[in-house]
Amino acid sequence: MRILFLDLDTLRPDHLGCYGYHRNTSPTIDRIASEGVRFNNYYCSDAPCLPSRAALMTGKFGIHSGIVGHGGTAADLRLEGASRGFADLCGRHNLPAFLRQVGLRTVTISPFAERHSAWWFYAGFNEMYNTGQRGMESAEAVTPTAVDWIRRNAGQDNWFLHINYWDPHTPYRAPAEFGNPFADDPLPDWLTEEVLMQHRQMVGPHKAREISMYDNKTNPRYPRHPGELYDMDSLRQLIDGYDCGIRYMDGHIERLMNELDAAGVLDDLIIIISADHGENMGELGIYAEHATADYVTTRIPMIIRWPGMQAGHVDNGLHYNLDLAPTLADMLSRRPSEVWDGQSYAAALRHGEDCGRDFLVLSQCAHVCQRAVRFGDWIYIRTYHDGYHLFDDEMLFNVATDPHERNDVASAHPDICKEAVYMLTAWHDEMMQTMPYAEDPLWTVMREGGPHHARGHLPRYCEYLERTGRGWAVPLLKERHPQEFA
Repeated sequence: MRILFLDLDTLRPDHLGCYGYHRNTSPTIDRIASEGVRFNNYYCSDAPCLPSRAALMTGKFGIHSGIVGHGGTAADLRLEGASRGFADLCGRHNLPAFLRQVGLRTVTISPFAERHSAWWFYAGFNEMYNTGQRGMESAEAVTPTAVDWIRRNAGQDNWFLHINYWDPHTPYRAPAEFGNPFADDPLPDWLTEEVLMQHRQMVGPHKAREISMYDNKTNPRYPRHPGELYDMDSLRQLIDGYDCGIRYMDGHIERLMNELDAAGVLDDLIIIISADHGENMGELGIYAEHATADYVTTRIPMIIRWPGMQAGHVDNGLHYNLDLAPTLADMLSRRPSEVWDGQSYAAALRHGEDCGRDFLVLSQCAHVCQRAVRFGDWIYIRTYHDGYHLFDDEMLFNVATDPHERNDVASAHPDICKEAVYMLTAWHDEMMQTMPYAEDPLWTVMREGGPHHARGHLPRYCEYLERTGRGWAVPLLKERHPQEFA
């Protein structure tokens, strides 16, 4: 058995052809999707990068693993304390550790562990290749290592190869010589000049006038990544920059497929394609960032091509990324780990059966502190720290009719909001009852001063808002976050 896992950072599914995008960003990925199962409602339980991969690898919600943010206590795995044995849980229960126990040689090509000081990420891997740029790599820095490993090892049996590409992540970085294959393609039709002008009046990190988080600075090394969206031309620059990153990466994935074909292993190869989180491109007024627990940030692609199983099938059930580990255990006829929170969706792969959950709870504590409930046609978002975006305490969007989250309908549907709060409370009660710890790490983040990317920046940001004609927001921000001015 051979498994290839393509872990494609910051890839939102609706910018892929196989998910209906109007631009030809992903011909190689689309071809793989046509041969397997495409999951349409797949989400990271905890966003963004570090919490998401922690959930994937540990098989646990962030509230259980302790990792819900990008800094402070909530960026580290919980200490096991007195119950710790000779080896910790990662050494036995991480996803690659499980795969090694069933006889696979486990390999990762990724800088992720160094990028976030997440050394537990290596637990269970036989071989680790750090491409060395802490997530600032372009595909041309990753593919040679992958090709070299494939040429040396692909013909052997029983391996799991994890390859991490970063090209869709900010800053958008496709090399200049790649050009722009989308120069003549229309932008997403919902992003009109009127919408952009509305967004220019909004406040908060990564809004239209502060793409670089708290100001409009640019880096000459990344000409595809503007610092501010002035008009439709600069909006095109940003959208094209993101899409070029996807298409450039897709070309490198094609190179890997050709190498695997040349090695004679492609036909029987299991291929998994997914991401850690999506990327807001105007949703909630946020551009080029993955900063909330909303529909766009938490929804990720999942494509599984498993020879002999379903092909060309689309699954619409609700699933988490942490469901992958028990699914692989099920497919390999092994018992899932007792510490995993996920549930198997192997029936979707084997028989095309709907085996999704009734609802999902999604978390973000790196840029804001939010929890969301995804159910039916809805996503309900509850905000505990707004990350300087002036979000309402609760928001509700119908993602079936409003996938870009333009119309918050919470005030019009109090009954649906109450239903979501009931689900959130039930989930939270279950989480707290099924762990030996007394504190929810979301509240650890709040107690330690708020989300990492919003900590200590407000005074300087308020000065920027005054200079850019949005001083109206400063009293509101000071009222919400007085501790930032203490």
